[in-house]
Amino acid sequence: MSALPVERAGPRPVEIALLASVFVVAACGLVYELSAAALSSYLLGDSVLQFSTIIGTYLFAMGVGSWLSRYFERQLPAHFLRIELMVALVGGALPALLFIANAYVPGAFRLLLYGLVLVVGTLVGLEIPLVMRILRRNVALKDLVSQVLTFDYLGALAVSIAFPLLLVPQLGMIRTGLLFGFMNAAVAVWALWLFRHELRRVGAHALACTLALAALAVAFAFADRITTLAEDKFYQDRIVFSESSPYQRIVVTRGAAGHRLFLNGNLQFAERDEYRYHEALVHPVMAAHGAPRKVAVLGGGDGMAVREILKYPSVESVTLVELDPNMTRLFCDHETLAALNGHSLASPKLKIVNTDAFQWLQQPGEVFDVIVVDFPDPTNFAIGKLYTSSFYALLDQRLAASGYAVVQTTSPLVARKSFWTVATTIESVGLTATPYHVHVPSFGEWGYIVASRRPFRMPDALPEGLRFLSVATLPLLFDFPRDMARVPTEVNRLSNQILVTTYEHEWGTR
Repeated sequence: MSALPVERAGPRPVEIALLASVFVVAACGLVYELSAAALSSYLLGDSVLQFSTIIGTYLFAMGVGSWLSRYFERQLPAHFLRIELMVALVGGALPALLFIANAYVPGAFRLLLYGLVLVVGTLVGLEIPLVMRILRRNVALKDLVSQVLTFDYLGALAVSIAFPLLLVPQLGMIRTGLLFGFMNAAVAVWALWLFRHELRRVGAHALACTLALAALAVAFAFADRITTLAEDKFYQDRIVFSESSPYQRIVVTRGAAGHRLFLNGNLQFAERDEYRYHEALVHPVMAAHGAPRKVAVLGGGDGMAVREILKYPSVESVTLVELDPNMTRLFCDHETLAALNGHSLASPKLKIVNTDAFQWLQQPGEVFDVIVVDFPDPTNFAIGKLYTSSFYALLDQRLAASGYAVVQTTSPLVARKSFWTVATTIESVGLTATPYHVHVPSFGEWGYIVASRRPFRMPDALPEGLRFLSVATLPLLFDFPRDMARVPTEVNRLSNQILVTTYEHEWGTR
């Protein structure tokens, strides 16, 4: 009589523990990868290029690690434990090391960036093969592969959602890295307990785990000081406010030039001369219109452009479309910063819409007499889409027949081809492009372009109390010397985003 088949018992606790470790390991590995990519895009610009090269390098390093795992033949739990501790320390410290390197040795930033990515990627590439080989003792191959990959992908999914929406806004980049380094070290402690009967020199392993956890805990406790140490050196002036939102790193400093605002390390305004920038941005189109009633501001969450717009008694409503609610909240609630914009964000005439301007324009809505477009320069493709023919076609639909739009358009001196690319792109959708420029000491020579269906007419009156513009000197802004004169350029489309590449080249070679 044949024996009945014996069903395999459910997974043992050690198997469950190791599969849970796979989830944590995958989550930690992706955090380190995202941290490196995000920091490189913050500090080097061109987010698509940085994310692409960092992810490619990281995946290559993981492949190297997987290949090297073949040389680990004995004491697999001990090797796994040591690798977890190394990943915890190097990966957890990665954001802090990069911040400090950028502040104190900027010339070595790229070398350190890719060196750390290679080291962390190689170590992460070793983790999963070792776990699979440990589990193979008791789990059938088909079940082993499916289970390990399932937990690996689930860990990656969890972090890909939490990283931009929860972790970085709440903890900041440095604490996020250290927290997940702590989790890697916790997995090492878990492995120490699970395999305590197999490990040699258990005491030495326990000491290593304790020291790694202590180092990460101390670094986490002093994360603010590390951030301040790096940013004080980078920004030079005293930092009075800093935070990370899901969209950007916001830093406000105070020094000899007064308050200065930086987004992802790029200067947005300096209190000493911002009036030149904002008067030139707003008043030519507002005054040329004559009596604008409905005005929209796209970007400009600091409220400076709104301040200038509200100097016109004819204005009945202003709609401010700013992606980052942290920006509008800061410049509304922070007493000193709100004073800089004349408390314009508290005006009863103002409506604040915190959403993506491209998506907002795609929705049916009201038309405006004047639209002020005050986005950051096109340093990456996410911002570059706001300078494309698709965007300007949508802008045209929201502009009254007799209305004017104005676009801040980088430097026509430093980035001459980029500036005229915007003009060509505006003209490609049937609008008239009228360029002008102004000298802002904090930025140098800076450019703007008026977009309209009717020809631009020079205004014959301006509001009283302006510090820079006058009716007599306004026509001078529309005169371009030979070194800023128009050059042939292509249209910037969503499908090519040629402007981002051009901008990166021109500013990168200055």
